[in-house]
Formats: sequence, C-alpha cells, structure tokens
Amino acid sequence: MTNNIDQFHDIRPYNDAEVRPVIDALVNNKELLDVLGRFKFPRLKALTGSLLNPLVKWALTREFKQVTDVASWQKIISKYMEKMLKRTVCELTYSGLDKLHPGRGYLFISNHRDITMDPALVSYGLDQQGLETARVAIGDNLLQKPYVSDIMRLNKSFVVKRSATGVREKMKAYMDLSTYIDQSVHTGHNIWIAQREGRAKDGIDATDVAVMKMLYMSKKKSGQSYADYINSLHIVPVSIAYEFDPCDKVKACELAALNTSGEYVKAQFEDMKSIVKGIIGHKGKVHVAFGEPLEGEFDTPEEIATAIDSSIAKNYQLHNTNMAAHAMSTGQPHPAINTLLKRFAGLTAKQQEYALSMYANPVLRQQKFNATDVG
Repeated sequence: MTNNIDQFHDIRPYNDAEVRPVIDALVNNKELLDVLGRFKFPRLKALTGSLLNPLVKWALTREFKQVTDVASWQKIISKYMEKMLKRTVCELTYSGLDKLHPGRGYLFISNHRDITMDPALVSYGLDQQGLETARVAIGDNLLQKPYVSDIMRLNKSFVVKRSATGVREKMKAYMDLSTYIDQSVHTGHNIWIAQREGRAKDGIDATDVAVMKMLYMSKKKSGQSYADYINSLHIVPVSIAYEFDPCDKVKACELAALNTSGEYVKAQFEDMKSIVKGIIGHKGKVHVAFGEPLEGEFDTPEEIATAIDSSIAKNYQLHNTNMAAHAMSTGQPHPAINTLLKRFAGLTAKQQEYALSMYANPVLRQQKFNATDVG
C-alpha cells in the first residue's frame, strides 16, 4: 500500500532521510558549481572557467558537512538569512506572533510582493518565536533547473504544478495540492501560500477566489461543510510590508509594457533574476503582521477571500514611501516625495505612474476596508 509520503513524492519537501543524499548530489553538480562560482567570484571565474569548481565544491562540502536532516539544513539557511537581513534591511519588525499556539498547524496566507523573501520572512519570524517553520508553496515555473528544485525542497518547499496542461492533469494537480495542504495542517504542520498566483506588482493585495476553492477540493465529497472545513485550517492572513521593493522599477516597466502593447514576454530566467534582486536588494524597513486567526461562518470562497483581504489591508504597516506616493496622487506635500522622485528618475512618465501607484495602493486599500467597517 502506498503511504501518504509516497502519495506526494513529486511535490512534497524532502524528508530527513533524503537530505544527505540530495546534498551529496548537489555538491557534485557541475552546473550548480559553475553558477555559484560566477556569483561569488565573477572575475576569477571568467579567468579560470571550470578550474574554479573544485574550490567551490570544497567550500560547499565543508559548509554542509554536519547537515543530516531538514532542521540542520534550515539552521544554515537561517545563518545566511540573518547576514542578508543585516545588509538589506534597516529595521525588521513583527506583530501578532504571540497569538499563535505551538503544536497547532496554521495555514498562513499572505500578500505576495517578493518571490523568495515573503515566505522566508514568515518562517524566520516563526522560528524566532520558537514555532515550526512553514512548508512553502512554490510554482514549478520557478524550478526550471533540477538543482534549484532540490535546494527549495530541502528548505521545506512543496511544488505547485502551474505547468499542468489539460483538464484532467490540472484537476489532479489541484486535488493533490488541496490534499497535501489538508494533511499538513491537520497533522500540526504550518503551511505558507500566497493569496494569489504571482506577485501583486500593482500593490493591490487581492485574494484569488480560485485559491479558496482549491482548499476545499479534497473535502467536497466528505460531507463536511465549506464553513466548518475553512475554520479547521486555522487560516492566518499575513501582511508583509516593504519600505522599498527591490524589484519595483522592473515591475513598473512590465506593467507599462502591458498597458502599451497588451503583452509582456519574460526574458529567459527573468524570474531567477528577480529572486536574486529581491534577496540582495535594499528593502529599508520591513514589517510582517500576522493577523488574527480567522473564525466565523465563511460559507463561500468569496466570503473567506474578502475576510483575508480585509485583514491584510488593515494590518499592512504603511511606510513613508506609501504615504508619499499617496500624497503625490492627491497633490499633497510629504517629506519622502523627493526620495521617490530620485528612485524613479530614470523611468518614463508612464512607468513612473505605475511605480508610484504600487506604493500608493496599500494606502487606498487600507482606507477602503476601514471605511467598510465604519459603514
């Protein structure tokens, strides 16, 4: 009989027994050694080519010598995370973590601005609070290289098969995803998913109702009501607010191109470049707000989507960049306006418009949901 682990063998994170063999394969992967050599020692790599690979392999072997399970792998990742945060974030704050209970599985649904940093910041906060890090949903469009897939699955990522084609294949992919999330949460594991597929490049954090429908797919035939099941997932909306988005100008250019020509064709490995830019780029102040775990009679996917949107918008910590962009749109003064004008000086007027709106929209969303509550 196939056990639950094997049922999800092609999408689940690696388990402890698989960690060491995967690492041993990675340190012998020539393509990965080439990439790391070019990244860490670009000039030396250009001069020596593959002759540098043994040195890179030696460094990796030494770094990962003591890694025997997922926890020890994540300990190393956490060390690099802390170094990166010191270089790229001037202030990192969290709120709402004290409302979470150890040992309980939560489904964290967050807004999505950065491919890698969003789930990394959520798990980093959980770890700092002494809670279990999250299993992270990641689209297979980001896993074009086998070594990238291996690295992500070592770090508790599970695969969302966005590339599935055909009705039957797509339905199976969604059912597997729904079942995996269900089993994870109800066995005490935390899950992170974005509120929608792809980043909110316009700064409008809106939950995709299709995601809320997917969650219930595995329970449709069980007889359990939608409302009861949604409550059993312990959904926690998470608002991630960056003072500066390292990819803001690239996003603005994409949105302007879509507006002008109706299409935007990504360059090869553009997503990977965005990942790197999001990691190493300056972010200024960052706040991660964990909302109240949602409870109530959410009878439809639309109702739970609205509740998530409201929580994310109202808990979003507005930075000076948000307030300055909003002030500019209303003709009001703000001391941070010059900062934004300098930042977007190289963009066209249309690109600047999109860049500013992505910072102003969280203000408008917060005002909208606050007004709804008052009304």
